[in-house]
Amino acid sequence: MMRGKPGYEHLNEPLHILVEAELPVEIVDARLLQAREILEDLLKPMDESQDFFKKQQLRELAMLNGTLREEGSHLSGSVSPFHNSLGMKRAKTRG
Repeated sequence: MMRGKPGYEHLNEPLHILVEAELPVEIVDARLLQAREILEDLLKPMDESQDFFKKQQLRELAMLNGTLREEGSHLSGSVSPFHNSLGMKRAKTRG
């Protein structure tokens, strides 16, 4: 467990998301609503066999690691809900 160790203080914080945007307020509001809907769906517990996002994340991780074994259907591109199709940037991480 990493809790309490130097550099892992953020693990003691409540679950939260930091959103930064440099767009007109109307666009930010619309995209925040869209992001909230996506996040609420992702946070709902579900049977692992039905968890499309988890399967896709594991597939993308395998691609990055060079361990992907193609089976059956071929999906092209990222279908991650956080792909830049919404024009959102990834959060800056503490380093």
